[in-house]
Amino acid sequence: MQTRADLGKLVLRLTLGVLLLLHGAAKVAAGVAPIVGLVGKAGLPPALGYLVYVGEVLAPVLLIVGVWTRAAALVAAINMVVAIVLAHAGQLGEFKPTGGWALELQAFYLFTAVAIALLGAGRFSVGGHQGRLN
Repeated sequence: MQTRADLGKLVLRLTLGVLLLLHGAAKVAAGVAPIVGLVGKAGLPPALGYLVYVGEVLAPVLLIVGVWTRAAALVAAINMVVAIVLAHAGQLGEFKPTGGWALELQAFYLFTAVAIALLGAGRFSVGGHQGRLN
């Protein structure tokens, strides 16, 4: 029974980590100027836009390997809240023509990150099952 639970945690970590890392890789390749602009328009210091690298590159790598997993998941969740507030707030009540919620992808990332923060990494991780932040 515990092996299945640990495999489930691994699947969650890998799914969130890989999918978020793909977004981060795109930002590394294209730059974060649009994010920096959004942050500046919100009245925050534009340099805070560079924290997207922490939320979409560093945190996903930590999730994938299973080190500081709970902390990385919280960073990913905060990253998604900021993304929703800065870039998607106008879509909160919208639905797609196919019937899905306009923010279902962002919600998936956010709530998967919250689940990982609550569950931890499991034993199939570099940090191990007993790791303090795993």
